Amino acid sequence: MDLALLRTFVTVHRAGSFTRAAALLGLSQPAVTSQIRTLERQLGRPLFLRRPRGVTPTTVGDELAHKIAPHLDALTEITEAGLDEESVTRTLHLAGPPEFAAERALPALAPLIDRGLAVRTSFGSAEELLTGLAAGHHDLAVTTARPRGGLLTATTLCDEEHVLVAAPRWATRLGGPATLQDRGPKALEPVPVVEVHESLPLVTRYWSAVFDARPTAPAAVIAADLRAVLACAAAGAGLAVVPRYLAAPALDRGEVVSLLDPPVPPLRTYFLVVRTGTLALPHIARAHEWLLRAATAW
Repeated sequence: MDLALLRTFVTVHRAGSFTRAAALLGLSQPAVTSQIRTLERQLGRPLFLRRPRGVTPTTVGDELAHKIAPHLDALTEITEAGLDEESVTRTLHLAGPPEFAAERALPALAPLIDRGLAVRTSFGSAEELLTGLAAGHHDLAVTTARPRGGLLTATTLCDEEHVLVAAPRWATRLGGPATLQDRGPKALEPVPVVEVHESLPLVTRYWSAVFDARPTAPAAVIAADLRAVLACAAAGAGLAVVPRYLAAPALDRGEVVSLLDPPVPPLRTYFLVVRTGTLALPHIARAHEWLLRAATAW
């Protein structure tokens, strides 16, 4: 049986689509369809059920994928290991939120540059990052959403604590944490909100976790980068919910203060996501391992 047919089969099984598998393999969609039909003729059994929006494996297809995928991944690892050693550089295409990449992921990967790794970065929302990763635009993505299906594999990277901050003058006007604890979110209604999106994702998550309520006012300032959100809050534009690791220097300098210290602060989980099977590629596996190791100190 042709290994190329099996490789195409495993890619389709993981991608759930002939079209998406074709993009990942660098083949045309008709070529992928032809290879799957050839394999089905050889086996005498259907491997996929064709649907309006992709394909789903038959029980035979699932059984075959379970048996052969680990061996194909191992073969890829063997062949790519030699290629990695012969190459001057291998480029890692990394995707993630801009502030997390700038403050954590990229500095953590910096030591690998001396070892021959080249890095290219892309930024976007969690949905955009996972879509781009599935389409083969990225090698590794840091995202706050856990993907579904077999095409992508996620590993928990770290949790980040969210903190409610504002400039000191707002804290003085509000009366301190004790007042906020007593009055709840109503005490915060006069304060403008600074957020990353009109839907107020961070403020809404904080309000729900801490106050069991939803924010009632729209944002006064929208900035797509959390570093800009923090800068606006420090300048007195209003309150903001930001990761503690990002706010820590400004908190230490007194540029912003924590308005409330709940006993159980809201957390958000980050995942390290790859296309299933690509950890067989040494440069992706090395970066993946390096980030997981660095995250133990985050």
